[in-house]
Amino acid sequence: MSIFDGKRLTNETFKLDIERMRRGWYSDKYFENINRMLTALAKEGYVYSGENHNLPPGISPEQIAVGDIEVEMQWFTRRLGKTTVVGVDKALAMLRHCTGYFEGDKFVDTSDKLEVWAVQDGTIVKYDGDPKNVQPVIKVRGRYRDFALLETPSLGILTRASRVATNVYETLVAAKGKPVLFFPARFDVHEVQAADGYAYNIALQRFNRDHAHDIGAFVSTDAQGDWWGGAGGGTVAHAAIASFLGDTAEAMMAFSRILPAQIPRIALVDFNNDSVRDALRVLEKMFAKYRELIDAGNAEEAKKYRLYGVRLDTSASLRDVSVQPLGDPALDLGVNPRLVFNVRQALDQVWTNWDLPEAWREKAREYCRRVKIVVSGGFNPEKIRKFEKLEVPVDIYAVGSYLFSNGNGTTTDYTADVVRVKVHGEWIDMAKVGRRSGNNENLERVW
Repeated sequence: MSIFDGKRLTNETFKLDIERMRRGWYSDKYFENINRMLTALAKEGYVYSGENHNLPPGISPEQIAVGDIEVEMQWFTRRLGKTTVVGVDKALAMLRHCTGYFEGDKFVDTSDKLEVWAVQDGTIVKYDGDPKNVQPVIKVRGRYRDFALLETPSLGILTRASRVATNVYETLVAAKGKPVLFFPARFDVHEVQAADGYAYNIALQRFNRDHAHDIGAFVSTDAQGDWWGGAGGGTVAHAAIASFLGDTAEAMMAFSRILPAQIPRIALVDFNNDSVRDALRVLEKMFAKYRELIDAGNAEEAKKYRLYGVRLDTSASLRDVSVQPLGDPALDLGVNPRLVFNVRQALDQVWTNWDLPEAWREKAREYCRRVKIVVSGGFNPEKIRKFEKLEVPVDIYAVGSYLFSNGNGTTTDYTADVVRVKVHGEWIDMAKVGRRSGNNENLERVW
């Protein structure tokens, strides 16, 4: 699975579309064209006949069967700084099951003829901006035409998964060890959810290892947990509150009564753009029911009415009722620091106004102060760092579309280069100008 258990995922997990991948369905067309050309050259027995080769002095260009040329290819990212690598195991599954050629309708598997080195998912690679100093995550030696069609899909999974993982990792660093909920499912097609959720989990494990934390994983769909055994979680959406005519407290009471106690009760309190009022209405109703059940000796049922948290999701175009206008959108609108402080203060103090017997006063205080604040809506590392610098009392960050970001500092595009060719039994450097064979101490022989 990764560096964390030393195992690798196989196609039992990925369920590749092997037949169509072997035929180039997922490949850029020029790779199919190259494959056809090299195959035809091999059949006709063509040998190199040109004059302007790049072979070093002393190496003869004669009798080189171009159609059957063996190459050394390396896969690498050029994201500046550090990249959390994910997608290696799926790329290896492509090589394992789709390397070869067709004889008529029969596929001849030649994967066992390859020499393959790869890092584990979860490895960190570094890039300083010099294309000659890349750290490959996969290296392959073998007959090029047998695996030429796999460059496109293998680069695709490495790019996508490593980008998500690295964005997640950097978000966790910004949050200083606070949980980050993985909320980007709605911002892309559903087919990518399994890979994205796996990338999130790898990044989380990497962060925990690097920073001595033990943050748990939280994904929003079951598909996001498919490759690693996770499951989706969540509570109430705005649509549910609308179904209860905008009554957030009533929606949470129904949710608490019907759903199992192990699902955390997190109230979404911005529906009416009055987060303090609705947070307190939910808190008061749920505490009253909690107290009633405890007093009746039904502690198990009372667990259903333990309010775990409130989530603030105010639109960036709105100013919450509790936020006094200062005339600055950054200070007034959306989920801003003042809104979070207002909600935290209200949650912590409301119990002092309740008519409670002495035996319940400390319990009420604890109940209220244990309620966590979850924030969502437009959060990214930059915004999180600002909140953390101001010591805003956020307990959990929910992050969505940023985790798919692929621009400026988040560009994680992968490239694959042929860097050597085998000529007369000898491996000869043959990289394009500006590139060369790279080194990575974490590469290990796979097969």
